[in-house]
Amino acid sequence: MTATASPHPVVPPMFVSHGAPLFAVDAGETGPALTRWGQELRARFPGLRGVVLMSPHWMARGVRVTTGAQPATWHDFGGFPPALYELQYPAPGAPGLAQEVLDLLAAAGVAAQGDAQRPFDHGAWVPLRHLFPQADVPVVQVALPVGAGPTQVHALGAVLRPLAQQGVLLVGTGSMTHNLAEFMGAGGTEGGPDPYVQAFSRWVEDALRRRDVPALLDYRDRAPHARRAHPTDEHFLPLFFALGAAPQDWQAQYISREVMYRMLAMDAFALQPVV
Repeated sequence: MTATASPHPVVPPMFVSHGAPLFAVDAGETGPALTRWGQELRARFPGLRGVVLMSPHWMARGVRVTTGAQPATWHDFGGFPPALYELQYPAPGAPGLAQEVLDLLAAAGVAAQGDAQRPFDHGAWVPLRHLFPQADVPVVQVALPVGAGPTQVHALGAVLRPLAQQGVLLVGTGSMTHNLAEFMGAGGTEGGPDPYVQAFSRWVEDALRRRDVPALLDYRDRAPHARRAHPTDEHFLPLFFALGAAPQDWQAQYISREVMYRMLAMDAFALQPVV
């Protein structure tokens, strides 16, 4: 019997590091790489219906889903140049897609509520500004539940996996490394990447290459410098949302391995189905 292509190709889920808010205007190498990837996605999936995204900048008691038709752009940060606060990302919401998300969660026994007022936080609109600069792809956000660990976030991604076969891009956005105390400290941000940043990031890449999900789920005990890379884990947890949404057979395709400001690893990758 000759194998045939699936009538419902899988939109590969992504993990994207969004770095500091300045990434909106200081794109480095990662911003253009995301733009190229977004162009490739549009070419491969001309019927792209929308994005379902988890950001660490929306943490809620329980699972929440944005249901508004036109969420505002929220500048949820302080102390940056005025031009940053003038940026808008007027992507539409997707109430219909949000209901599909809520229905999948309900069918899996996950209690969830819609939120029609929630704006796009910078963990969403800053990377999307590079990925889809036209702001014309509808976006739904899913909150990161307070107190959830890697296993719970991975399970949420798995519940929403069917959407990837229905023209939806599932995205976890956070940061491959995120030590704010060092970033804001007196050590400076000039120079090459700190060795611990590279050690942690490449350990993650190697685990992805081996598809060693148990090791990744246990990263805080197994990865080198895990607690220095992530004193708190909210910026790493969205990686597990993308990983849970991955197809049964997947391989990581890296989009960026850049390190900005010496300590912010901007790794971005897609979880491609193995063909």
